[in-house]
Amino acid sequence: MPTPGLPDGAAVRGGLAVLLVEDSPVLVERVHELLQAMPEIGRVRTVDREAAAVEALAEGVPSWDVLVLDLHLKQGTGFGVLRALRRQPGLQPVVVVLTNHDVPGYRSRTHALGVRHFLDKARDFERLGELLREIHSAR
Repeated sequence: MPTPGLPDGAAVRGGLAVLLVEDSPVLVERVHELLQAMPEIGRVRTVDREAAAVEALAEGVPSWDVLVLDLHLKQGTGFGVLRALRRQPGLQPVVVVLTNHDVPGYRSRTHALGVRHFLDKARDFERLGELLREIHSAR
């Protein structure tokens, strides 16, 4: 799914490469609007299924700096994506879970799979931009 102002896969020198795994068209649009306004973002690709996310991660060239991941997808789950990512030791994107399912069990499961950033779509959406700026600054 192309990002307005950031053609799908197009790179901006020095910016973060972001893989967005999200199946809600409304949320995809909101995230794209946010990313388009951020000079820290260099490249964006959007997929809406587990298999497509695993494939995009496995392509690995150029590598993804950040994986923004929903847990419930049209087909498959974000948990499946996280398990696949763990099987690819050379891939090290920063994972940001962005979900409507902010429950303790999900937080602990994602934490066990290496996730350090867990955001609730309704409550923490604005935090996504701040977090991406922090990630960019730390590179």
